[in-house]
Amino acid sequence: MIRPLVLAFALTLCATGAWADRYSDCNQDKDDERRMRGCTQIIEHGKRESQKNRASAYVNRGITYKNKGEVDRAIADYDEAIALDPENAKAYYNRGNAYDEKGDYDRAIANFTKAITLNPNDAYAYTNRGIIYKNKGEVDRAIADYDKAIALNPNYASAYNNRGITYKNKGEVDRAIADYTKAIALNPKSAFAHYNRGLAYRKKGDYDRAIADYAKAIALRPKDADAYYNRGYTYRKKGEYDRAIADFDKAIALNPNYANAYYNRGIAYRKKDEYDRAIADYTKAITLNPNYASAYNNRGIVYHKQSEFDRAIADFDKAIALNPNYASAYNNRGVVYYDRGEVDRAIADYDKVIALNPKDADAYYNRGHTYEKKGDKDQAIADFRKALEINASDQGAKNNLKRLGVTP
Repeated sequence: MIRPLVLAFALTLCATGAWADRYSDCNQDKDDERRMRGCTQIIEHGKRESQKNRASAYVNRGITYKNKGEVDRAIADYDEAIALDPENAKAYYNRGNAYDEKGDYDRAIANFTKAITLNPNDAYAYTNRGIIYKNKGEVDRAIADYDKAIALNPNYASAYNNRGITYKNKGEVDRAIADYTKAIALNPKSAFAHYNRGLAYRKKGDYDRAIADYAKAIALRPKDADAYYNRGYTYRKKGEYDRAIADFDKAIALNPNYANAYYNRGIAYRKKDEYDRAIADYTKAITLNPNYASAYNNRGIVYHKQSEFDRAIADFDKAIALNPNYASAYNNRGVVYYDRGEVDRAIADYDKVIALNPKDADAYYNRGHTYEKKGDKDQAIADFRKALEINASDQGAKNNLKRLGVTP
């Protein structure tokens, strides 16, 4: 979650009487309709206004169009502003914001770069360019821009928050937490910083601190479905399934199309052995996202537990079709084939798992069982030994080797 891009207002005009009202309307940031009306009147005044004044009016009207979701019209106004005043840094800055919203990252970067050239002390421009570099995966450039923004404004909480996001994406979780903590110190009411620090703590396995940060984010933004979802996910990881389900319920109430929330609630229901509810949630996740391979895989697991082998295999087939390298789906399908007595098909699936992940001890263990069922004792022993080699604490493999008359 990234703090929203910051808009810059450009108009600094002096006048008296009715025109003073128009300038005041165009320059204020509380009422979009007033700003639209005032700026349009200044623009329509034509050459009776200075080029700089008209350029500023175009910038501010462009901001209004962007706020209304009319991004192309915003860009058109920024273009006019730049044509009238090529040194207008705020026109480039806001055009960068607009191109970012369209997903045109290269043009956005070019505009922020121009804004920085014209105004090298613009911490906002560095931060927003950093966000786009982060979105493009150019994390080192992003961090360099956040560093510059912080050097220009050491109290810029959003720059710390966004640098923290980038450090987390690089796997430097402790640095990320340090930045989020600084952002929170500067702005204790930043729900985003609390939320992001929660994500970082969860990645470290510090679930209690993660939950505390999600709770703070929820207190600050009670309608944040993502905060409920991630707290629920963390409760699920802790094995607190009822609390997890309550949070997923809330996330779904806030966002009924939240496929991941249905999916993870399905996992929690499965852990509670509430299989019908789990299936219903996986099915809803699939309805919302027909390419959700994990949802098919997990629904297949539940069908298998209910001894609905055909349905289970159909779901594993679909998961594999969506992700041909999905080792878990091959393994799970192999288990169902084993239970149906189709040992050759089971072995073929375990072979595939091992090809995808030669260090998968469970696949060797399962294949050993299947070879034993097929009557191939030597191959079964070889697979149990391989499972034990990969995982020396695999008591099941040890017991099976002893049962087969072999010293582990």
